[in-house]
Amino acid sequence: MSSISSGGADWEQRYQSAGDGFLFGMEPNEYLASKKELFQTGQTAICLADGEGRNSVWLAGLGLKVTAVEFSVTALQKARRLAAARQVCVDFQHGDMLDLQWPDSSEHNRYDWVIAVFIQYADPEQRKKQFADMLNLCKPGGHILLLGYNPQQLMHGTGGPSSLDHLYTPELLREAFSACKLIELQEYEKVLQEGMRHCGMSSVIGMVAQKISDAG
Repeated sequence: MSSISSGGADWEQRYQSAGDGFLFGMEPNEYLASKKELFQTGQTAICLADGEGRNSVWLAGLGLKVTAVEFSVTALQKARRLAAARQVCVDFQHGDMLDLQWPDSSEHNRYDWVIAVFIQYADPEQRKKQFADMLNLCKPGGHILLLGYNPQQLMHGTGGPSSLDHLYTPELLREAFSACKLIELQEYEKVLQEGMRHCGMSSVIGMVAQKISDAG
């Protein structure tokens, strides 16, 4: 595997350390859930760095055809158990989105929805690949939903990266997704209660963007 990061091993340890528990809980992220009316039965979606499956399983429960990509084997095992308990089908794939060979070109322009929730383990150079891949995966006319912490989160210390250059700003996202029509781009503060890792007042930025051309 040709990768530009070794951070995946750290995440495997974190998921193992939780035992049978779920690091981020079993319910969908609050921003994703707030967009429920946008999702339609039969649409395709891919959840990137999906962890223990809370978001992909929820989308599958709405009737979407969902693919979930995750590096941690332990997280994938928990995600499969969650899907089985909720009686939904998700195509769980073991993969590293920072692998230089990921994704295969056959995945380009395939998905109605590309979902990226708190994937801020990437440094600025790695993030360029993340964002480019998200655009490539999305169909023209499809949508990208992204949620992350903004710089104000460093004052809260309730989750997310400790490095300023891993955080999102409106200017960063507008530039990265300039090939898209921004449906929503908002910064807000909210108390998050998402498992063991996201707890307390948090400062986040959410984006929904529509791909208006073949940016790949």
